Amino acid sequence: MNVLDLFKLEGKTAIVTGGARGLGAQIAQGFAEAGANVVVCSRKFKACQEMSEAIKKFGVDSLAFSCNVTNPDDVKKVVEETREHFGSIDILVNNSGATWGAPVVEMPFEAWQKVMNVNVTGTFLMSQEVGKVMIEQNSGKIINIASVAGFGGTDPSFMDTISYNTSKGAIMTFTKDLAAKWGQHNINVNALAPGFFPTKMSQGLIHMGKDQILEATPLNRLGNDTDLKGAALFLASKASDYVSGDILTVDGGAHAL
Repeated sequence: MNVLDLFKLEGKTAIVTGGARGLGAQIAQGFAEAGANVVVCSRKFKACQEMSEAIKKFGVDSLAFSCNVTNPDDVKKVVEETREHFGSIDILVNNSGATWGAPVVEMPFEAWQKVMNVNVTGTFLMSQEVGKVMIEQNSGKIINIASVAGFGGTDPSFMDTISYNTSKGAIMTFTKDLAAKWGQHNINVNALAPGFFPTKMSQGLIHMGKDQILEATPLNRLGNDTDLKGAALFLASKASDYVSGDILTVDGGAHAL
């Protein structure tokens, strides 16, 4: 097999939560470019429909669903209808996320709950339901979207986001533990830890802390519209068949300092 063939996704089916915008859209498009059929789901159905139509232009099939990842019924519907339509689910990207900025003593309990529910519980529910399919077919790739914020503390002057940081740290441990438990089923579980990419969710944070971010990034720039594609494709493809339980950091070298 030619090394480039290891990165092809023809005949594979991927679900990307939060895949209509931001990092999820970048990943969904990258999978389609590599030949995968892609299911896009989020709470905003119209945006998912638009992304799904754009994906079809790459010559692959695509479905769009409205899905609140914290709702078990929504999750089951996406998984059941995806399997019914495509016959298998080969790749899951848990990308749906939420954040909230506030000093710890002022963090509303409801805000804490929302961030933890979407980022952690949503990842669990999607993995649990898709995992039933992957265990039955004895194969699968799960990619969780963590963050460099999950590695430790952040400067509160521009990133006062304790619920987000905590949730992403939890995703890293979840990734490692699920990899340990599902390796016996030939399921690879890994995570991507992006640094700072300009998205709707991060725009306020980057506005406040851009100079500090760039100063702490050896490559001296923010992530762009293609910087996550290759890393996600690697973890979704045969190229990473012997990689599991890993946190692949894509942050311009910031974690090296």
